[in-house]
Amino acid sequence: MSEEERRHVVDSLLPARAQEGRFDLQLPERPRLLRALYPPDAAPAGPGWNHDDLVDVLAGGVSSEAAVLAGLVPRHDGTRVLLTRRNDSLRHHAGQVSFPGGRIEPADNDAAAAALRESCEEIALGARQARVLGYLDPFVTISGFRVTPVVAVIDPAFVPVPQPDEVAEVFEVPLAYLMDPGNLRSIDIDFRGRPRRVLEYAWPGQRIWGATAAILLNLRRRLEQTA
Repeated sequence: MSEEERRHVVDSLLPARAQEGRFDLQLPERPRLLRALYPPDAAPAGPGWNHDDLVDVLAGGVSSEAAVLAGLVPRHDGTRVLLTRRNDSLRHHAGQVSFPGGRIEPADNDAAAAALRESCEEIALGARQARVLGYLDPFVTISGFRVTPVVAVIDPAFVPVPQPDEVAEVFEVPLAYLMDPGNLRSIDIDFRGRPRRVLEYAWPGQRIWGATAAILLNLRRRLEQTA
């Protein structure tokens, strides 16, 4: 599929007002992203690129499908990645840094629709304030979710409004920092009595680790393939 054809697919999935704004054209990485990502009309299949690493802890297999929105915000000083920190009182993953997102519901047309819906619920992101570019490879979590990352450009005029029961904070990190291999490290943890190795970025004031760090690594690897 040519870049022009993929652009047509992207445009057809979004409301007219979003197409008029063309804020995605402000994103310097856009051409490389369109080459690196799965197109928005063809979500990737498969169990997840890290599935084999988790066979020993996924006794019940993958139980649920989820989607997250990897939002890229064009700023005057460079592209930034939109992240959230979950409320400390949540039952699962309390206080962790994550992308907006959650379980794919039966009413969702696809993973992109689920990621946009969850982003609206969590941080009040409107459909006209995001332009879906495509998908990264699915990722399996130790809790049994198969997560499909949806990459989208976020309108730089968007002002997040966190849903306080779910989101404690919304912040941005430079994409260049997250794509620098020197800023990503591996750490050893104990999970259910078994040693595991997870990824982590030490961004000032935030710990970006686990599934979120792994999804960012997948983005870096796919971009590197287009260089």
